[in-house]
Amino acid sequence: MKKFAAKAASALCAFGLGMALTASVQAATSNEAMIERIKPIGSVCVQGDENCGGAAAAAATSTSGARSGEEIYTGKCAACHTSGVLGAPKFGTNEMQLRLDEKGMEMLLSHAINGFNAMPPRGTCADCSDDEIQGAIDHMLAN
Repeated sequence: MKKFAAKAASALCAFGLGMALTASVQAATSNEAMIERIKPIGSVCVQGDENCGGAAAAAATSTSGARSGEEIYTGKCAACHTSGVLGAPKFGTNEMQLRLDEKGMEMLLSHAINGFNAMPPRGTCADCSDDEIQGAIDHMLAN
């Protein structure tokens, strides 16, 4: 009976030690997984900050210089104005010219910048300047 009790006690100690080790490994894995889940996706870089490296310079060069009206139209406006979504004047037809004759350039530009009916302000080009939007309108009128 003493041998049985000794073996049972030994087995219980081994079992308890194994459980403690498993719990410790799981806790470490859980902490690592939690840290991975809550880490920041990105970081904010303020222009002039030394910690930014070349990211600020790359951003400054990519946004410098005005884009052409054709670039703006192709990248931002064509999605709606090619097919006339929700009443947008279709590109390549006289619809844009008719609106110009009816409302005038100031009103067309105002609608493009501030939004009109289903068109949101600045269409889908939140980063376009007023001049770039004017260029896109001119491009649509020329074609």
